[in-house]
Amino acid sequence: MNCEVKHALHCAVLVAWIVCFAYFCGVFTEPAEGTVPASPVASYGLIWTICLYLLRFTALLVLPQCLCNLCGLMMFNAFREKVQLKAAPLLSPFVCFRVVTKGNFPLLVKENIDTNMKKCFEAGMENFIFEVVTDKAINLPPNPRVREVVVPTAYRTKSGAKFKARALQYCLEDDVNILQPTDWIVHLDEETLLTTNAICGILNFCEDGTHQFGQGVITYANGDIVNWLTTLSDSFRVADDMGKLRFQFKLFHKPLFGWKGSYVVTQVEAERDVSYDHGMEGSIAEDCFFSMIAMKHGYSFDFIEGEMHEKSPFTMWDFLQQRKRWLQGILLTVHSSKIAICHKALLALSLYAWATMPLTSLQIFLCPLFPLPRFLLFDFLLSFVGAVNLYMYIFGVVKSFSHKYRNSFLRLGMYLAGALMTIPFNILIENAAVLVGMFGRKDQFYVVNKDIQTV
Repeated sequence: MNCEVKHALHCAVLVAWIVCFAYFCGVFTEPAEGTVPASPVASYGLIWTICLYLLRFTALLVLPQCLCNLCGLMMFNAFREKVQLKAAPLLSPFVCFRVVTKGNFPLLVKENIDTNMKKCFEAGMENFIFEVVTDKAINLPPNPRVREVVVPTAYRTKSGAKFKARALQYCLEDDVNILQPTDWIVHLDEETLLTTNAICGILNFCEDGTHQFGQGVITYANGDIVNWLTTLSDSFRVADDMGKLRFQFKLFHKPLFGWKGSYVVTQVEAERDVSYDHGMEGSIAEDCFFSMIAMKHGYSFDFIEGEMHEKSPFTMWDFLQQRKRWLQGILLTVHSSKIAICHKALLALSLYAWATMPLTSLQIFLCPLFPLPRFLLFDFLLSFVGAVNLYMYIFGVVKSFSHKYRNSFLRLGMYLAGALMTIPFNILIENAAVLVGMFGRKDQFYVVNKDIQTV
């Protein structure tokens, strides 16, 4: 089955799923007589009726994100398996693969540098180096293509940026930076593994040179899976990359909903202009804050074909702390006076949809107990949000585990069932992250352990 047929089938299934989900939710049918009060105010009182309707409307805060995910999944083919190079690798611009680490897992960094370097040579790359930026020296073996940069403990940025933002900013200082303005930087996490497709996509993006920033898809199910629960939960993130991330970059060339901190490709001159020196508010989710400032400066973004591989958190605690940091960092970004509302409006809606999740989750229990009169459009939009979010898990599994279920529909069915079974867990974790994140300290940067040898 070729990629075009797969995409057409996926689009048909997605539309059918949305319609069927609405039907089974009772959107198109009238409720049984006597089950819904004619006057909610008379039955529940004015205050409680207002609260019930507010909860329903709060659930639609995520609607713009769902619409962008739907458009991204349907407008662009996600099933093409090979990225073709548009020019010879020997003629490509100079690329620096930059890994920022605290230095706690030196063996992981060394092994992944070796693996990724081999992958670059296999793809035919010549103009590249790997740069490891670390708080603690990890003593990488001497190699002309590897540079280790140790951030001095006494180093302070002008605005007082901390954590990863501080390390990233140190690399951009005049006496540290060795790259030319037209060179390119590919930001990776400690555990990120390159693929030939990702390298080809990066080279195509850099060679084109139309946009200053780019990002692609990351999957989490390659290699040995340490924690199936967190890996299946992260299948949503894969679909999110193929949906709204691809849509916002392909159609608008702007990070309307922000972006991730890994598989980030930047032109040196543009990155130095935007900088990571934005104080504490830009230090918790430095990637998201950076993208908003870059959009404010008028830089353009694009989607990069080809996927990279990473690992999901190994423990439930790490999974919770990871989500908590993201929430707090985005909260600081949205509430920053440095970013105009016109640039962060959609990001803000996504944040508030996430922050109100404990309230909207209550509707699972409140809707049957306190039914409200039907309104077709409103009810359909609510079912649409639920249908798209559920489909995201299904699509994410199909993309993440494609290498594991080839020629085995039984395996695919098991992975899909597993992903759907993790949804209650994911809802609990996301709710817990909201509660801890909203009321906890917002000046901490939790580092997730991705070294499989320490587990």
